[in-house]
Amino acid sequence: MSKKLSKPLSGILAVILLCTLMLVSLSSTALAETKKTYQFNLAHFFPGTHPAETVFIQGWIQAVDEATDGQVKITSYPGETLLKAADVYNGVVQGIADIGLSCFSYTRGRFPVLEAFELPGITYLNSKSASMVAWEGITTLNPPEIQDTHLMMVVATGPGDLFTKTPVRTLDDLKGMEIRATGLSATTISLLGGTPVAMSQAETYESLQKGVVKGNLSPDEVLKGWKHAEVTKYITVTPFLYNTLFFVTFNQDKWNAMPEELRDKVTAATAKFHEEVGIGLWDMQNAPAMDYAVNDMKMEVITLSDEEAALWIEKVKPLQEEYTQGVADLTDRDVIALVEELAQKYNQMYPND
Repeated sequence: MSKKLSKPLSGILAVILLCTLMLVSLSSTALAETKKTYQFNLAHFFPGTHPAETVFIQGWIQAVDEATDGQVKITSYPGETLLKAADVYNGVVQGIADIGLSCFSYTRGRFPVLEAFELPGITYLNSKSASMVAWEGITTLNPPEIQDTHLMMVVATGPGDLFTKTPVRTLDDLKGMEIRATGLSATTISLLGGTPVAMSQAETYESLQKGVVKGNLSPDEVLKGWKHAEVTKYITVTPFLYNTLFFVTFNQDKWNAMPEELRDKVTAATAKFHEEVGIGLWDMQNAPAMDYAVNDMKMEVITLSDEEAALWIEKVKPLQEEYTQGVADLTDRDVIALVEELAQKYNQMYPND
Protein backbone atom coordinates (compact mmCIF):
# COMPACT_ATOMS: atom_id res chain seq x y z
CA MET A 1 0.00 0.00 0.00
CA SER A 2 1.52 3.35 -1.15
CA LYS A 3 2.10 6.02 1.32
CA LYS A 4 0.81 9.57 0.81
CA LEU A 5 3.43 12.27 0.22
CA SER A 6 3.96 14.63 3.11
CA LYS A 7 2.46 18.07 2.76
CA PRO A 8 5.87 19.86 2.60
CA LEU A 9 7.07 17.52 -0.17
CA SER A 10 3.83 17.92 -2.10
CA GLY A 11 4.21 21.68 -1.91
CA ILE A 12 7.78 21.57 -3.21
CA LEU A 13 6.81 19.37 -6.15
CA ALA A 14 3.92 21.71 -7.00
CA VAL A 15 6.27 24.70 -7.02
CA ILE A 16 8.77 22.83 -9.24
CA LEU A 17 5.99 21.87 -11.66
CA LEU A 18 4.70 25.43 -11.78
CA CYS A 19 8.19 26.84 -12.43
CA THR A 20 8.76 24.27 -15.16
CA LEU A 21 5.52 25.22 -16.87
CA MET A 22 6.42 28.91 -16.64
CA LEU A 23 9.87 28.29 -18.14
CA VAL A 24 8.38 26.30 -21.00
CA SER A 25 5.86 29.07 -21.63
CA LEU A 26 8.55 31.78 -21.57
CA SER A 27 10.79 29.75 -23.84
CA SER A 28 7.96 29.22 -26.32
CA THR A 29 7.17 32.94 -26.28
CA ALA A 30 10.83 33.86 -26.80
CA LEU A 31 11.15 31.33 -29.62
CA ALA A 32 8.03 32.68 -31.29
CA GLU A 33 9.39 36.22 -31.02
CA THR A 34 12.77 35.14 -32.38
CA LYS A 35 11.14 33.46 -35.38
CA LYS A 36 8.73 36.31 -36.15
CA THR A 37 8.28 36.77 -39.89
CA TYR A 38 8.36 40.24 -41.46
CA GLN A 39 6.39 40.62 -44.70
CA PHE A 40 7.04 43.46 -47.17
CA ASN A 41 5.79 44.43 -50.61
CA LEU A 42 7.99 45.86 -53.37
CA ALA A 43 6.74 48.12 -56.19
CA HIS A 44 8.42 48.65 -59.55
CA PHE A 45 7.59 49.41 -63.17
CA PHE A 46 9.53 46.75 -65.11
CA PRO A 47 7.55 43.97 -66.81
CA GLY A 48 7.41 40.65 -65.00
CA THR A 49 9.55 39.07 -67.74
CA HIS A 50 12.32 41.70 -67.60
CA PRO A 51 15.69 40.76 -66.00
CA ALA A 52 15.16 43.61 -63.53
CA GLU A 53 12.40 41.39 -62.09
CA THR A 54 13.53 37.84 -62.91
CA VAL A 55 17.24 38.26 -62.13
CA PHE A 56 17.61 41.37 -59.97
CA ILE A 57 14.53 41.59 -57.77
CA GLN A 58 13.79 37.88 -57.47
CA GLY A 59 17.48 37.15 -56.92
CA TRP A 60 17.65 39.74 -54.14
CA ILE A 61 14.44 38.43 -52.55
CA GLN A 62 15.95 34.94 -52.45
CA ALA A 63 19.24 36.23 -51.02
CA VAL A 64 17.41 38.08 -48.23
CA ASP A 65 15.19 35.07 -47.52
CA GLU A 66 18.21 32.77 -47.17
CA ALA A 67 20.21 35.24 -45.07
CA THR A 68 17.36 35.67 -42.59
CA ASP A 69 16.28 32.00 -42.48
CA GLY A 70 12.94 32.97 -43.95
CA GLN A 71 12.16 35.71 -41.43
CA VAL A 72 12.10 38.46 -44.07
CA LYS A 73 9.65 37.80 -46.90
CA ILE A 74 9.36 40.21 -49.84
CA THR A 75 6.65 40.07 -52.49
CA SER A 76 7.31 41.89 -55.77
CA TYR A 77 4.65 43.81 -57.71
CA PRO A 78 6.12 44.49 -61.18
CA GLY A 79 4.60 46.33 -64.15
CA GLU A 80 3.30 49.36 -62.19
CA THR A 81 0.64 47.18 -60.54
CA LEU A 82 1.20 48.90 -57.18
CA LEU A 83 2.66 52.30 -58.10
CA LYS A 84 3.44 54.20 -61.30
CA ALA A 85 7.14 54.55 -62.07
CA ALA A 86 7.31 58.26 -61.22
CA ASP A 87 5.43 57.70 -57.94
CA VAL A 88 7.55 54.89 -56.52
CA TYR A 89 9.98 56.89 -54.36
CA ASN A 90 7.34 59.08 -52.75
CA GLY A 91 5.10 56.02 -52.47
CA VAL A 92 7.78 54.37 -50.33
CA VAL A 93 8.15 57.53 -48.24
CA GLN A 94 4.39 57.53 -47.62
CA GLY A 95 4.22 53.80 -46.90
CA ILE A 96 2.08 52.91 -49.92
CA ALA A 97 4.87 50.47 -50.76
CA ASP A 98 7.34 49.07 -48.26
CA ILE A 99 10.15 48.87 -50.82
CA GLY A 100 10.50 50.44 -54.25
CA LEU A 101 12.60 50.17 -57.41
CA SER A 102 12.58 53.01 -59.94
CA CYS A 103 14.69 55.75 -61.54
CA PHE A 104 15.73 58.92 -59.76
CA SER A 105 15.35 60.74 -63.09
CA TYR A 106 11.61 60.12 -63.30
CA THR A 107 11.09 63.01 -60.88
CA ARG A 108 13.39 65.75 -62.18
CA GLY A 109 14.38 68.21 -59.45
CA ARG A 110 13.48 65.81 -56.61
CA PHE A 111 17.12 64.61 -56.36
CA PRO A 112 19.26 67.62 -57.34
CA VAL A 113 22.60 66.37 -55.99
CA LEU A 114 22.20 62.91 -57.53
CA GLU A 115 21.74 64.41 -60.99
CA ALA A 116 25.55 64.72 -61.19
CA PHE A 117 25.77 60.98 -61.86
CA GLU A 118 23.62 61.33 -64.99
CA LEU A 119 25.35 64.34 -66.54
CA PRO A 120 26.51 63.98 -70.13
CA GLY A 121 30.21 64.46 -70.78
CA ILE A 122 31.40 62.01 -68.10
CA THR A 123 32.55 58.69 -69.51
CA TYR A 124 31.56 55.33 -68.02
CA LEU A 125 32.89 52.22 -69.70
CA ASN A 126 30.05 49.98 -68.54
CA SER A 127 27.30 49.56 -65.97
CA LYS A 128 29.64 48.11 -63.33
CA SER A 129 31.77 51.23 -63.34
CA ALA A 130 28.77 53.57 -63.45
CA SER A 131 26.99 51.70 -60.64
CA MET A 132 30.01 51.78 -58.32
CA VAL A 133 30.65 55.47 -59.03
CA ALA A 134 27.06 56.23 -58.09
CA TRP A 135 27.01 54.03 -54.99
CA GLU A 136 30.28 55.32 -53.52
CA GLY A 137 29.47 58.89 -54.50
CA ILE A 138 26.01 58.84 -52.95
CA THR A 139 27.15 57.18 -49.73
CA THR A 140 29.98 59.72 -49.49
CA LEU A 141 27.74 62.75 -50.08
CA ASN A 142 24.69 61.36 -48.23
CA PRO A 143 22.50 64.25 -49.44
CA PRO A 144 19.30 65.19 -47.56
CA GLU A 145 17.19 64.27 -50.61
CA ILE A 146 17.57 60.52 -49.93
CA GLN A 147 17.42 60.49 -46.14
CA ASP A 148 13.65 60.06 -45.92
CA THR A 149 14.00 56.38 -46.88
CA HIS A 150 16.60 53.67 -46.23
CA LEU A 151 18.56 53.32 -49.48
CA MET A 152 19.51 49.68 -50.16
CA MET A 153 21.11 49.70 -53.60
CA VAL A 154 21.82 51.94 -56.57
CA VAL A 155 22.55 50.44 -59.98
CA ALA A 156 23.24 52.28 -63.23
CA THR A 157 22.74 51.55 -66.90
CA GLY A 158 26.11 52.90 -67.95
CA PRO A 159 26.34 54.40 -71.45
CA GLY A 160 23.27 54.48 -73.68
CA ASP A 161 22.46 55.19 -77.33
CA LEU A 162 19.87 56.92 -79.49
CA PHE A 163 17.28 54.65 -81.15
CA THR A 164 15.18 56.26 -83.88
CA LYS A 165 12.64 55.54 -86.60
CA THR A 166 14.60 57.63 -89.14
CA PRO A 167 18.43 57.88 -89.34
CA VAL A 168 20.32 60.42 -87.18
CA ARG A 169 23.82 60.97 -88.55
CA THR A 170 24.21 64.67 -87.75
CA LEU A 171 22.73 67.30 -85.44
CA ASP A 172 20.66 68.51 -88.37
CA ASP A 173 18.95 65.11 -88.54
CA LEU A 174 18.01 65.38 -84.85
CA LYS A 175 16.63 68.93 -85.07
CA GLY A 176 12.99 69.05 -83.95
CA MET A 177 12.71 65.25 -83.61
CA GLU A 178 10.52 64.08 -80.71
CA ILE A 179 12.71 61.90 -78.49
CA ARG A 180 11.63 60.08 -75.35
CA ALA A 181 13.96 61.34 -72.59
CA THR A 182 13.63 61.87 -68.84
CA GLY A 183 15.51 63.90 -66.24
CA LEU A 184 18.78 65.38 -67.44
CA SER A 185 18.49 63.40 -70.66
CA ALA A 186 15.55 65.62 -71.58
CA THR A 187 17.72 68.72 -71.23
CA THR A 188 20.47 66.98 -73.17
CA ILE A 189 18.13 66.31 -76.10
CA SER A 190 16.89 69.89 -75.99
CA LEU A 191 20.44 71.29 -76.14
CA LEU A 192 21.11 69.07 -79.16
CA GLY A 193 18.11 70.53 -80.97
CA GLY A 194 15.67 67.68 -80.46
CA THR A 195 12.29 67.84 -78.73
CA PRO A 196 12.29 65.82 -75.48
CA VAL A 197 9.12 64.02 -74.41
CA ALA A 198 9.09 62.65 -70.85
CA MET A 199 7.59 59.23 -70.23
CA SER A 200 8.50 55.96 -68.54
CA GLN A 201 9.85 53.00 -70.49
CA ALA A 202 6.51 51.30 -69.90
CA GLU A 203 4.80 53.95 -72.06
CA THR A 204 7.46 54.25 -74.76
CA TYR A 205 6.76 51.20 -76.96
CA GLU A 206 3.23 52.33 -77.77
CA SER A 207 4.36 55.93 -78.26
CA LEU A 208 7.03 54.82 -80.74
CA GLN A 209 4.58 52.52 -82.46
CA LYS A 210 2.03 55.33 -82.91
CA GLY A 211 4.63 57.95 -83.84
CA VAL A 212 4.01 60.11 -80.76
CA VAL A 213 7.80 60.05 -80.37
CA LYS A 214 10.33 59.26 -83.10
CA GLY A 215 13.12 57.93 -80.90
CA ASN A 216 14.43 57.06 -77.46
CA LEU A 217 17.68 57.86 -75.61
CA SER A 218 18.27 54.79 -73.46
CA PRO A 219 20.55 51.86 -72.66
CA ASP A 220 20.75 49.20 -75.35
CA GLU A 221 18.80 46.70 -73.25
CA VAL A 222 15.48 48.36 -74.12
CA LEU A 223 15.88 47.12 -77.70
CA LYS A 224 15.12 43.61 -76.47
CA GLY A 225 13.86 43.88 -72.88
CA TRP A 226 11.23 46.48 -73.85
CA LYS A 227 10.98 45.33 -77.52
CA HIS A 228 11.93 48.74 -78.90
CA ALA A 229 13.80 47.09 -81.77
CA GLU A 230 10.34 46.27 -83.12
CA VAL A 231 9.42 49.95 -83.45
CA THR A 232 12.75 51.65 -84.32
CA LYS A 233 15.17 51.12 -87.21
CA TYR A 234 18.40 52.98 -86.42
CA ILE A 235 20.93 53.03 -83.56
CA THR A 236 23.12 56.13 -83.27
CA VAL A 237 26.00 55.31 -80.92
CA THR A 238 26.21 58.10 -78.30
CA PRO A 239 28.04 56.79 -75.20
CA PHE A 240 28.84 60.34 -74.04
CA LEU A 241 25.17 61.30 -73.59
CA TYR A 242 23.59 58.90 -71.16
CA ASN A 243 23.61 57.23 -67.76
CA THR A 244 20.57 56.48 -65.61
CA LEU A 245 20.44 55.47 -61.95
CA PHE A 246 17.96 53.00 -60.46
CA PHE A 247 17.33 52.78 -56.73
CA VAL A 248 16.05 50.11 -54.39
CA THR A 249 14.89 51.78 -51.20
CA PHE A 250 13.01 50.83 -48.02
CA ASN A 251 10.36 52.72 -46.09
CA GLN A 252 12.20 54.06 -43.04
CA ASP A 253 9.59 53.06 -40.46
CA LYS A 254 9.25 49.53 -41.88
CA TRP A 255 13.03 49.16 -41.90
CA ASN A 256 13.37 50.35 -38.30
CA ALA A 257 10.61 47.98 -37.19
CA MET A 258 12.87 44.99 -37.76
CA PRO A 259 15.27 43.93 -34.99
CA GLU A 260 18.81 45.24 -35.42
CA GLU A 261 20.22 41.73 -35.87
CA LEU A 262 17.81 41.08 -38.73
CA ARG A 263 18.59 44.45 -40.36
CA ASP A 264 22.29 43.58 -40.22
CA LYS A 265 21.64 40.29 -42.01
CA VAL A 266 19.61 42.02 -44.73
CA THR A 267 22.30 44.69 -45.15
CA ALA A 268 25.08 42.12 -45.51
CA ALA A 269 23.10 40.00 -47.99
CA THR A 270 22.21 43.11 -50.00
CA ALA A 271 25.82 44.31 -50.20
CA LYS A 272 26.94 40.91 -51.48
CA PHE A 273 24.13 40.70 -54.02
CA HIS A 274 24.72 44.28 -55.17
CA GLU A 275 28.39 43.54 -55.90
CA GLU A 276 27.83 40.14 -57.51
CA VAL A 277 24.67 40.83 -59.53
CA GLY A 278 23.32 44.38 -59.28
CA ILE A 279 26.18 46.48 -60.59
CA GLY A 280 26.51 44.38 -63.75
CA LEU A 281 22.80 43.97 -64.45
CA TRP A 282 22.77 46.24 -67.48
CA ASP A 283 26.04 44.90 -68.88
CA MET A 284 24.39 41.49 -68.86
CA GLN A 285 21.49 42.87 -70.92
CA ASN A 286 23.07 45.41 -73.26
CA ALA A 287 25.33 43.14 -75.33
CA PRO A 288 22.71 40.48 -76.20
CA ALA A 289 20.12 43.21 -76.87
CA MET A 290 22.42 44.89 -79.37
CA ASP A 291 23.13 41.55 -81.02
CA TYR A 292 19.40 40.87 -81.25
CA ALA A 293 18.66 44.32 -82.69
CA VAL A 294 21.33 44.13 -85.38
CA ASN A 295 21.25 40.46 -86.36
CA ASP A 296 17.61 39.52 -85.79
CA MET A 297 15.80 42.83 -86.31
CA LYS A 298 18.26 44.19 -88.90
CA MET A 299 18.64 47.60 -87.28
CA GLU A 300 21.34 49.86 -88.74
CA VAL A 301 24.14 51.07 -86.44
CA ILE A 302 25.35 54.63 -87.05
CA THR A 303 28.72 55.68 -85.64
CA LEU A 304 29.33 59.43 -85.55
CA SER A 305 32.55 60.78 -86.96
CA ASP A 306 35.01 62.24 -84.44
CA GLU A 307 34.22 65.72 -85.72
CA GLU A 308 30.46 65.21 -85.43
CA ALA A 309 30.77 63.68 -81.92
CA ALA A 310 32.82 66.71 -80.82
CA LEU A 311 30.00 69.00 -81.96
CA TRP A 312 27.48 67.03 -79.88
CA ILE A 313 29.71 67.10 -76.79
CA GLU A 314 30.26 70.85 -77.11
CA LYS A 315 26.50 71.40 -77.26
CA VAL A 316 25.88 69.70 -73.90
CA LYS A 317 28.74 71.30 -71.92
CA PRO A 318 26.52 74.02 -70.43
CA LEU A 319 24.71 71.32 -68.43
CA GLN A 320 27.71 70.81 -66.16
CA GLU A 321 28.06 74.55 -65.55
CA GLU A 322 24.35 74.88 -64.82
CA TYR A 323 24.48 71.89 -62.48
CA THR A 324 27.40 73.32 -60.47
CA GLN A 325 25.55 76.61 -59.95
CA GLY A 326 22.37 74.79 -58.98
CA VAL A 327 23.88 72.70 -56.17
CA ALA A 328 26.15 75.39 -54.75
CA ASP A 329 23.93 75.81 -51.66
CA LEU A 330 23.19 72.09 -51.23
CA THR A 331 26.67 70.69 -50.62
CA ASP A 332 30.15 72.01 -49.90
CA ARG A 333 31.67 69.34 -52.14
CA ASP A 334 32.71 69.79 -55.76
CA VAL A 335 30.34 67.05 -56.84
CA ILE A 336 31.41 66.89 -60.48
CA ALA A 337 35.07 66.61 -59.45
CA LEU A 338 34.11 63.73 -57.13
CA VAL A 339 32.17 61.97 -59.91
CA GLU A 340 35.06 62.37 -62.38
CA GLU A 341 37.55 61.07 -59.80
CA LEU A 342 35.39 58.04 -59.06
CA ALA A 343 34.76 57.42 -62.78
CA GLN A 344 38.50 57.24 -63.39
CA LYS A 345 38.91 54.88 -60.43
CA TYR A 346 36.15 52.46 -61.42
CA ASN A 347 36.79 52.57 -65.17
CA GLN A 348 40.23 51.22 -64.33
CA MET A 349 38.80 48.65 -61.94
CA TYR A 350 36.13 47.46 -64.41
CA PRO A 351 37.56 47.81 -67.94
CA ASN A 352 35.55 46.47 -70.85
CA ASP A 353 36.43 42.92 -71.83
